[in-house]
Amino acid sequence: MARTLGPCQIAERSIITKYRKTIWRPFVEAVKRYELIRAGDRIAVCISGGKDSMLMAKVMQQLHRHSEVPFELTFLVMDPGYSPANRRKLEANAALLEVPVTVFETDIFAAANSTDRNPCYLCARMRRGYLYSKAQELGCNKIALGHHFSDVIETTLIGMFYGAQLQAMLPKLHSTNFPGMELIRPLYCVHEDAIVSWARYNGLEFLRCACRLTEGTATGELTSKRQEVKELLRRLRQEEPNIEKSIFTALHAVCLDTFPGYKSQGREHSFLDDYDRDRAETPPVFDNF
Repeated sequence: MARTLGPCQIAERSIITKYRKTIWRPFVEAVKRYELIRAGDRIAVCISGGKDSMLMAKVMQQLHRHSEVPFELTFLVMDPGYSPANRRKLEANAALLEVPVTVFETDIFAAANSTDRNPCYLCARMRRGYLYSKAQELGCNKIALGHHFSDVIETTLIGMFYGAQLQAMLPKLHSTNFPGMELIRPLYCVHEDAIVSWARYNGLEFLRCACRLTEGTATGELTSKRQEVKELLRRLRQEEPNIEKSIFTALHAVCLDTFPGYKSQGREHSFLDDYDRDRAETPPVFDNF
């Protein structure tokens, strides 16, 4: 008699069957290509309650079960001040998908919403600090965040269009304030469209934007720069389906020799710094006028 699968088992199976090409393989590719996981790692998988972090929890669970590389996982949920309904929804989804979460509470929403100076930036900074701190307290050496391929592309374009800088999002980085801690992004090669499709296929409904300050953006009542860039990319894909792949590839093949200026480790550099360094010194030649 065939065993009846529950919602969790169906969602897990779909990752390695129906979404093997669009989710599982790109996830494994990122883990291997960027060396995100090493033997002995203890990783805090940070779950916000949205579709991205919940999928990340599931693929990390799958990898943990089948990988020959020994590592440990802790599923960490930081409550920054969710409404009771959002908190219940997050916990219900975690239970449904059999993700054993560790929840801790903060007052980040209250602190960020009390300032007029870029509350979203402050919220993001505070979130990461709390996550690093709690993960380190639990004996972890890495935190995993749910940023995906589409986030990488959109963040690059937002920086260029609105921040006057060419700046990408790395697949991993060392913490500057928490020595020994590292941040990894296991969904770095997974497209957002695939995540949305996986959630819909399995009838899963996750939190969108749980912040009371920006909840209008999540419902479509307000427009954010990220949404504007999403719409731009959607229009560009109609003419060039591989436009995002081209941008992603370009981020891995930056030719600094063609840039008039760049920053490295917080220092500004100009192409003039090395312009004449490798050229043989020759006396100036002046044409006769």
